[in-house]
Amino acid sequence: MSYPPTLTRTEQKWLPRSIECLRGYTARELSHDLVAGLTVGLVALPLAMAFAIASGVPPQAGLYTAVVAGFLISALGGSRTQIGGPTGAFVVIVAGIVAKFGLDGLALAGMMAGLLLLIMGFTGLGSAVKYIPRPVTIGFTNGIALLIASTQIKDFFGLKTPPVPSEFLPRIKMLLHYAGTAHWQTIVVAAASLAIILLWPRLTKRVPGSIVALLLSTLAVALFHVPIETIGSKFGGIPQGFPRFTMPSFHAAQILPLLPSAFTVAMLAAVESLLSAVVADSMSGDRHNSNVELVAQGAANLVSPLFGGIPATGAIARTATNIRSGAQTPVAGMVHALTLFAILLVASPLARFVPLPTLAAVLFVVAYNMGEWREIASILRLSKTDIAVWFTTFALTVFADLTVAVGVGMALAALLYIRRIAETTTVAPVTCEYLQDGQAHILQDKDIPSNVTILRIHGPFLFGTTEKLAEATKDLSSFGDIVILRLRNMTALDATGIHALEQFSDRLGRVGKSLLLCGAREQPARLISQSDFLDHVGAENVLPHVQAALARARELQGDFEGVGHDLALDLERQPL
Repeated sequence: MSYPPTLTRTEQKWLPRSIECLRGYTARELSHDLVAGLTVGLVALPLAMAFAIASGVPPQAGLYTAVVAGFLISALGGSRTQIGGPTGAFVVIVAGIVAKFGLDGLALAGMMAGLLLLIMGFTGLGSAVKYIPRPVTIGFTNGIALLIASTQIKDFFGLKTPPVPSEFLPRIKMLLHYAGTAHWQTIVVAAASLAIILLWPRLTKRVPGSIVALLLSTLAVALFHVPIETIGSKFGGIPQGFPRFTMPSFHAAQILPLLPSAFTVAMLAAVESLLSAVVADSMSGDRHNSNVELVAQGAANLVSPLFGGIPATGAIARTATNIRSGAQTPVAGMVHALTLFAILLVASPLARFVPLPTLAAVLFVVAYNMGEWREIASILRLSKTDIAVWFTTFALTVFADLTVAVGVGMALAALLYIRRIAETTTVAPVTCEYLQDGQAHILQDKDIPSNVTILRIHGPFLFGTTEKLAEATKDLSSFGDIVILRLRNMTALDATGIHALEQFSDRLGRVGKSLLLCGAREQPARLISQSDFLDHVGAENVLPHVQAALARARELQGDFEGVGHDLALDLERQPL
């Protein structure tokens, strides 16, 4: 991509991807972006309303967020295909803010979070998100998913209850107490909607199942006057037209009490948006700009509350839908926002017929998909300390507060990091046996086949350092058919490191290359054997030293004559 000579290198660094992509923009790209934007806009319609209702705000707040924040995130962001809007990650924290501080307090917290995100972006802290270890992210993701599902039980079964408590245990206790008030028509509509969402993709993936469920259930309720709760009966419908600019009434006394919540919103927005951008990179082959993305997230969260919106971030599922639908540039994300805006202008009066049980079914599916439940089994196979960090974060998210959960989880992870680094320090004499044992590990006297690439990792491969592997291996086309990952000098490994190795193995597999590991020391070797990483590479491809790895490579590809060149890439240990 060429830039005008008037732009300095620093200015180019902060350029949104939309401006880059619009240079030389073609009609073919526009056609792809239009189809993708319309598709993801329809997908976002029920989700935006459902997230808003679950957060304790009117459904139009979710649509306003998807329109305003979604447009700004695509227009100003650092990813070609990122889709922004309200997400499930915010449901719990937003509901808590609304219950305690009201809608004005939510607007202030959202704008404070926007300022924090701008600071994170402009100061280059976009890369700091990588210091959140995987057990912490899995823990609060599991907890948030469980909390979202618990908030939808009332609407799914049509229970007649007093105001439901915001705390998990009192909520479950009340729902069980009023289980006898379940409404059979509500259950039928909810169950039918859930079945459509789950089964429709088996027929076709061109039209999202959530849209089909929304249209069919709304049509049935409107035509047959089914006596269940709808958006109209609970909220009076959705106002037609563009959201009005309104300056919320702020109170200075609320700033300090709201600061922890604003910090949590900012951290969640940063984590989820950058995770979504990484997913988008892996699907599209692009490479996002983390700091520009955080600036866009900050601007979106600063402006969205002024139009009645709630906190927003990158949405992984909608971003994936956008890419699968053929999106080429950020124009698709802007079209997604404009699609929802058109629905607000034209079809919002029809929203009063939308049944709440259908939106509850949508959120049940969202909660299941975002929960990463399969990851629990892999966490439980790791060390007791990793399990403790995960379980503490999960339990505090569910039974206490998300702000507390993230803080305590990070503190535990930091202590664990210090402990693991301390464990890697050893003092021992150099003996003849030591020199003899090391002979099989050295590379200098080994013949390396031409189709073999050797990578080596030096130092601890823990949360905060795993991105170096992705950076060093972004161009797999330059690697041989067999990649040997030499772990002789990798001093420590954790759950985040294991996950990074799994992702690397999967990336190699997708391009038809094989991965061998060799020379792992005691702690990394123990964690590799405990985890399910062997399912990715096979136990026969984890070798004791590089000599055995080269022999295994020759078994896989046959003998190669001559000495290949070593494309070893050194991931040097750097201070955190």
